[in-house]
Amino acid sequence: MKKVLMIAMWLMSGWAWAQDPTAEPTLQDPQVQEKIKNLRIAYISDKLGLTPEQAERFWPVYREFSDKRRDLRQEFVDARKQINAENPDPTQQEELVKLGLNLKQRELDLEKVYSDRLLKVITAQQMLTLRKAEGDFQRIILEQIQQRRMMQQRNETIRERNQRLREQQRN
Repeated sequence: MKKVLMIAMWLMSGWAWAQDPTAEPTLQDPQVQEKIKNLRIAYISDKLGLTPEQAERFWPVYREFSDKRRDLRQEFVDARKQINAENPDPTQQEELVKLGLNLKQRELDLEKVYSDRLLKVITAQQMLTLRKAEGDFQRIILEQIQQRRMMQQRNETIRERNQRLREQQRN
């Protein structure tokens, strides 16, 4: 477990420092997405203790489920973007609430279908561990992103202070 976390931190710091130090790496960056995807695979495989045979059968089903779940969530994000934030229409807001509930039900239905499929590949204990591992991984990634942003802000503050000092010395 510690190895996976160390690898995750190393990879996250690797992509962070490989970038232009003044540029903010984004999650839309294909290289960042690929590294996070690989980290997720390593982390979840380790947490579940997947055998090579299980992993070979587990990952295609899990990816399919994850893609469909992401599409459902994106549907809500897209609908929310269409609402005028400055002057929200109550009818639109009500429709958004209904859509949110509908999408949650569809996500639950999707989870039921894929749970049945996954239980043919992994044990019930591994299935229970999967949900926790997903949440833990997401938390780790968000903490790494937050830490990177704080480092960038700190570096920017230092650069600005040094710039002011140089200007004062010139005067």
